[in-house]
Amino acid sequence: MMVKRPTIPDLAKAAGVSTSTVNRVINEADTVRQQTRERVLRAAQEIGFYGLRTIEHAVNRGRETWRLGVLLQQQGRTFYRNLGEGIRRAAASHPDATVALTLQFLDDLSPDNVAARLKTLGESCESVAVVAAEHPLVSDAIDRLIDAGVPVTGLIAPLSARGNVGFVGLDNWKVGRTAAWAFDRIIREPGKIGILVGNHRYRNQELNESGFRSYFREHNAAFTLLEPLATYESAAVARELTEKLFVEHPDMCGLFVSGGGITGAVAALREARRREDFVAVGYELFDTTRNALIDGTLTMAISHPMEAFAREAIATMVKAGRAGSSAGALSVTLGFDIYTSENV
Repeated sequence: MMVKRPTIPDLAKAAGVSTSTVNRVINEADTVRQQTRERVLRAAQEIGFYGLRTIEHAVNRGRETWRLGVLLQQQGRTFYRNLGEGIRRAAASHPDATVALTLQFLDDLSPDNVAARLKTLGESCESVAVVAAEHPLVSDAIDRLIDAGVPVTGLIAPLSARGNVGFVGLDNWKVGRTAAWAFDRIIREPGKIGILVGNHRYRNQELNESGFRSYFREHNAAFTLLEPLATYESAAVARELTEKLFVEHPDMCGLFVSGGGITGAVAALREARRREDFVAVGYELFDTTRNALIDGTLTMAISHPMEAFAREAIATMVKAGRAGSSAGALSVTLGFDIYTSENV
């Protein structure tokens, strides 16, 4: 039996508009609002309407085009590679604008290089987002972009400057307190907890540690929190520091990897002699951390919701571009995912 092709009345019903509106969309009439065009397009995609290409052309013609620039950190790191792929997908599928995306990865994370790349990106883009550590050179580069009319959004790590800087990321104070909750509830006999951060200039990691310590001050002062050690985002350094912690503190009961070099820390944890109730909390879910959760090397991983994060990053950059750099900063705080061996 032949299946009947969806008709214009079918499409109108699915989109919740009149048949005359559908006809105007198909004929690219300027009297139809872009929001209505988008609704008709979504309905056409859902029902398999035969004139889908014509409607797509009409919708794309009415869309704004935004030139967006994103600076992420090393492409060799799985998290940033996955985030880059998510941002590309979000840009391609943005619902009400055409996004011309320039996505770059930085191997050299020195402040002068980050500042220079920001300046270059701002020359060709209308809205820019960056993952960076706090530094006067970076703040100055952000201010120069804002002064030139290019809004800037910090991703993952909040950034400050004289102008308004947007932010898309997690509530990192809550991330730290959530990690602390796991140590407090799981470890039977309080002891020393090691802490690794990537760089003290990453405000998200400093907030992680602040929330972590605040929880123990409030709920269980019997734990001893060691001074945080900086891995400088290097897996090799993270491994060396983790090994050093076990040598200097063989009675350590836990390790909180707040950022930087999780793969190196996991490698060292696998080889270390640990207490039976030892707790290790790390960040992000990818192959290395997933396997570490499964085999018990990691107790818990706290992760960005990757697809939602990528969508919000693109949406916020477009909104910032529309509002202009003189408008108030746009801030989006996302909920975070929590993983253990039981839900990976």
